[in-house]
Amino acid sequence: MKKTNAVRILDQHKVDYQLMEYVVDENDLSAETVAQKVGKPVETVFKTLVLRGDSSGNIVAIIPGNAEVDLKALAKLSGNKKCLMIAQKELLPLTGYIRGGVSPLGMKKNFPTFVDERALKHQQISISAGVRGLQILINPAALIKILNIKTGVISDY
Repeated sequence: MKKTNAVRILDQHKVDYQLMEYVVDENDLSAETVAQKVGKPVETVFKTLVLRGDSSGNIVAIIPGNAEVDLKALAKLSGNKKCLMIAQKELLPLTGYIRGGVSPLGMKKNFPTFVDERALKHQQISISAGVRGLQILINPAALIKILNIKTGVISDY
């Protein structure tokens, strides 16, 4: 298994994690499909979204796979009046990652990051390892500590 930037960061911080590979379907990058392929409940497979706040600039939201981001709640938590998803074409130049393989770890630049507090209900959550077809299973508290993440209810489900 190839080590990604996200995995190297976890190794540097001496964080326990597991890697899970799966076969990618380019036509279906949904969290539901990833959850099915790695054999985990969809509410434990978290997706990483990149948005732009009207005053903060770019921010990252980590939400359960079965949820939609609550733009108003995220804006409030991040100190913005409003925030919107960035255009897909901006994703790679901004983060170094492609859609379906965005990890909150190892982006080109560290952006303010927010995770839905429901992550803390789980012993382990799954996040992208920075490439399609590879997930990291990690304790959410460890992820929060590494990235200095703020928590709150930022999704609807």
